[in-house]
Amino acid sequence: MNKKLVNPIIPGFYPDPTICRVGDDFYLACSSFEMFPGIPVFHSKDLANWEQIANIMTADNGFHMSKNCGVGGVMAPTLRYHDGMFYLINANFSDKGNFIVTAEHPEGPWSEPHWLDDVPGIDASFFFDNDGTAYIMGTGDVWENEGGRMERGIWLAEYDMKNFKMTGEPKTIFNSALRGGASPEAPHLYHVGDYYHLIIAEGGTEHYHAVMNARSKDIFGFYEINPANPVLTHRNMGFKSPIINVGHADLVDLPDGSWYAVMLASRLIDGECKNLGRETFICPVEWERDWPLFSPETGKVEWEYDAPASLPWTEYEPKKTHYDFDDEKLELEWIQWGRPYEDFYEVKNSTLYLKCKRQKLDEQVRPMNFDGDMSKEYMMSMLAQRQCEINETMTTQMSFMPAEGEAAGLAMVQAMNHQMHLERICKDGKQLLQFVATTADYSIPPYFPGFTCENKSEVLAECEYNESDIVLQIQMEGEKFTVRYGASKDTLQDFIAADGRIINPEQVGCMTGTLLGMYATGNGTESENKAAFDWFELG
Repeated sequence: MNKKLVNPIIPGFYPDPTICRVGDDFYLACSSFEMFPGIPVFHSKDLANWEQIANIMTADNGFHMSKNCGVGGVMAPTLRYHDGMFYLINANFSDKGNFIVTAEHPEGPWSEPHWLDDVPGIDASFFFDNDGTAYIMGTGDVWENEGGRMERGIWLAEYDMKNFKMTGEPKTIFNSALRGGASPEAPHLYHVGDYYHLIIAEGGTEHYHAVMNARSKDIFGFYEINPANPVLTHRNMGFKSPIINVGHADLVDLPDGSWYAVMLASRLIDGECKNLGRETFICPVEWERDWPLFSPETGKVEWEYDAPASLPWTEYEPKKTHYDFDDEKLELEWIQWGRPYEDFYEVKNSTLYLKCKRQKLDEQVRPMNFDGDMSKEYMMSMLAQRQCEINETMTTQMSFMPAEGEAAGLAMVQAMNHQMHLERICKDGKQLLQFVATTADYSIPPYFPGFTCENKSEVLAECEYNESDIVLQIQMEGEKFTVRYGASKDTLQDFIAADGRIINPEQVGCMTGTLLGMYATGNGTESENKAAFDWFELG
């Protein structure tokens, strides 16, 4: 039986993939937005099977991140290897902007950020030419149209990687593949044969997302547009395509000379929702007449391809589905929302304890002002994982007796405060179990001037529950959520059937995906009370 590349190769909220090869090993990193630790990095031998080996941005290298809307933080990294060193460039919108970190090994340790004061714009990237010369590129309003108005385009400059400084003036090399094309961004450069090939994203990261290509024999020469553009997109397949929002590609060559591209895309659920966010997909690339041809024969991203016969099939241990908290060190898939500058959890005696910190899970969304606010306040007493499959069930056994206002339990969290909580809470002196849906009203994204937002919360189900021990379960089948509780896993009873579309509307989009996990809160009041979780299951 032929081995297959099965899409998505990295399921769940792992967007903006960037890939590089070092000998026979492939490394891939993704955006993490407001999650902590940041920028997961994966390893593969065959492009089909991947294992997470590290998170690049951690407390050890000074990573700062603020919990807010979910769509801020770090996004669109580029990972490259040159002369014994790994380099990753990215922007942190919770800190000082563009930065580079380095490491001799992808597992780390990674350096503290080298902040790039002379690199403007978003989606900065770099390129090492065959002679070792380094270049940096990015996106900004650098293209002057016929009317004299500056428009978005791609700039390029020579770069000193030892001192992290430009050595020449930035030069505009491209505007957009389509006249007036929206959001030309995420540039990547490759030297293939006689040409330098520029790959960019265009059309925005939602339905009209696309991969565009241009080339030049002079690295600084204005780039010739590929007449086949867009070279990869699903926007022509309608709003009901099962794979949607395809774009933001990065190329990699194999030792045998063949090529592949990784890109982001979303799986559409129930014809309208994108609970999983933007995931990492792959397709083969061939070269025809010195142009790249993505997914030959069909021109679209397929659910599977034959795996490269030249690569050794290498499987890894699958991610756990059951966690007993026997080890004080948590697995790499566990994430927090915002950097936790305060201790909020402890693992001991095969139990996870979460403190009822003052921060609320559905705190009001703030405008993204890019003002360098380094507050240590914006975090959450929560441990979560990304939802990676359309149908998943989350279950935990919790022991918790809340004081007035305190709550703990399970949560499903989308961007822009679209959340559902299954929680034990004390309200007006009563011990309750409740299922709550929170949404947010807003008309423009939080990174636009004039952003305002108002939370709306509704208790969808409620009953008295006076015992400290409880098993909580949320079963997700597409947008059908079945909520259960009981004294044990064997005695679960239905609590409510909820509509998942409440927290996954089109307005939320697919910038990020759903977080699934355990949380505790004092809802504005600091507390020493803790919720104890004996085990957690997700799968």
